[in-house]
Amino acid sequence: MTSVKEFRIERPATADELGRGAFVFTDDYSVFDWGKMPDTIPNKGASLCSMGAFNFELLEDEGVPTHYRGVVENGDVVSLRDASHPPWEMAIDLTQVPDLPHEGRDYDYESFHADAGENYLVPLEIVFRNRVPVGSSLRRRTDPADHGLDFETWPEAVVDLDEPIVEFSTKFEESDRYLTREEADAIAGRADVADLERVAREANRVVTEQAESGGLTHEDGKIECLYFDGEVRVADVVGTFDENRFSYEGTQISKEVVRQYHKRTQPEWVEAVTGAKERAKAEDVADWRTLCPVDPEPLDDDVIQVVSDLYTAGANAYTGLELFDAPPLDSAIGAVSRL
Repeated sequence: MTSVKEFRIERPATADELGRGAFVFTDDYSVFDWGKMPDTIPNKGASLCSMGAFNFELLEDEGVPTHYRGVVENGDVVSLRDASHPPWEMAIDLTQVPDLPHEGRDYDYESFHADAGENYLVPLEIVFRNRVPVGSSLRRRTDPADHGLDFETWPEAVVDLDEPIVEFSTKFEESDRYLTREEADAIAGRADVADLERVAREANRVVTEQAESGGLTHEDGKIECLYFDGEVRVADVVGTFDENRFSYEGTQISKEVVRQYHKRTQPEWVEAVTGAKERAKAEDVADWRTLCPVDPEPLDDDVIQVVSDLYTAGANAYTGLELFDAPPLDSAIGAVSRL
């Protein structure tokens, strides 16, 4: 089980064949890499499943291979447009996910790929950025010149990019880290890093254009990929409010809203998380959560309703479908600004 969706295996993948399975989306949420938080957000799971299915169908229309098979309704696999209600379950092809042995923070990717063969989930996240907001980690880790930008230092304002920036980070390590292109290429195994970047740029283009059609701005996001039979295919889920950051008239529509709310209302927990991650890195401890002395507190009921409305209204606006009985997006955004 991941932090926000359950994983069901119907037929395991083998060295030579993809398997069959499904994601079952829940109303759980996760911020700051904590995992499952102490409360849930109604209809969050259905909104993510709906957006993910919608985007997979767009990608398939554009000729981008994916692991998506459809959404599940009454035991049948159907397209999103043929579903009678917002789905919670997504049918997918399965690939192999070998163990990644490690000692502390030293990970054995050679062992991973020895077991992976030519059918595996690539142990990377491919991140794309269409703009660089204030506070972005990109500003701490790189200089504008690293990306061909004509600034000596990062401006104080948001930077809109003419060309998206693509980066690679680890997928299965306890504390994700950004990689150089050479490091990413080594970790990717048989999958070519240039193919991963090409697929990520195409996924970004599709999601960005769809967002614009709904009046949204697509700021950044990520994809995961599988490698099978010499081909890179998009895996996991694409273009949702958990994987990507969207905004509407300058206001965030993503789980960043919940992240910022926790920063304002539970700063002690957020600071404890940061301290635990830093200590884990210094002490070569893989699971930083064991070093965190503070647990998060549940959200108030009114905050949960505001966030639920944001997810459902945003899904309606993005897809152009009346999937949920939700307020207009303007109203949902207004409620967020009052939190």
